[in-house]
Amino acid sequence: MSKKDFMSLTIKDSFMFYAVMSDPMQCRKLLALVLEMEIEAVSVHREDTIIYHPDYHGIRLDVTAIEHGTRRRFNVEMQAQLEKGMEKRTRYYHSQLDSDALLTGHNYDELPDTYVIFICDFDPVGKGLYRYCYEMTCRETGTELNDGTHTIFLNTKGKNKDAVPPELISFLKYVGDPAAEEQTGDAFVRSLETQISAIKRDREWRNKYMLLELTLAKEREEGRTEGRAEGRAEGRAEGRSEGELRNMIDLCCRKLAKGKSAEEIADALECDLSQINTIVDAARKFAPDYDIDKIFEELNNKETHP
Repeated sequence: MSKKDFMSLTIKDSFMFYAVMSDPMQCRKLLALVLEMEIEAVSVHREDTIIYHPDYHGIRLDVTAIEHGTRRRFNVEMQAQLEKGMEKRTRYYHSQLDSDALLTGHNYDELPDTYVIFICDFDPVGKGLYRYCYEMTCRETGTELNDGTHTIFLNTKGKNKDAVPPELISFLKYVGDPAAEEQTGDAFVRSLETQISAIKRDREWRNKYMLLELTLAKEREEGRTEGRAEGRAEGRAEGRSEGELRNMIDLCCRKLAKGKSAEEIADALECDLSQINTIVDAARKFAPDYDIDKIFEELNNKETHP
């Protein structure tokens, strides 16, 4: 997440989406629109503060909601750009929703349905659809497993207007281009715009955003400090250039393991993107273990035999 002025945030920014959907009414409206089903009142899990959480591999700004009565659980996340491991992250979110249900006393046969929803400002599948819905089915028979897990990818770049409600298209078009005026006639979009204006006047939300930026800055600084320390140690043993390269490989691998893209890694480490791309391309050959020695050898071979 790059630094951005609070007043310039839109629904497409993860922080603003989190702030807007922290309102249970707005969250319920969005779920009903996306799933095309009646949704009872929901409770939204809203942290008092937003912090770096290592269990979630970074800053967590997705929205988790529980429906009253049915106890169905929902996880919704804004995804402005394609990131490696997005599909596997849906599995992680489903497991977290299940774990929460089990902790509240449910048996396995009582587990409520879980819905993981990604709102993507790109086509995650490449088929031109506004909505992609996934459920577990048998490969041989095509019958559903009925395990209660539902994964939905939304696409702001969709083209199949006749297959989804016009209100959903208006919302997705609004996400894709928040400044466009063509969607302002939609009641849900107008309500989102009104709430965003209110959030920008709210000192509490402004302070939360400042805390988020400070947390991210601290994470970047810790990475640079750790990198400098490890680089010095390696440099004394094997020469400064080798130590710095090994250190950079290690930092990149840690970020890759968290699902970060090359662009995000370059931004976090304040390095040239072409340099990071070279390391990332070599590192991905040895995923998911990311053997530092093998990656280092691969990079040395490239330099020796271009």
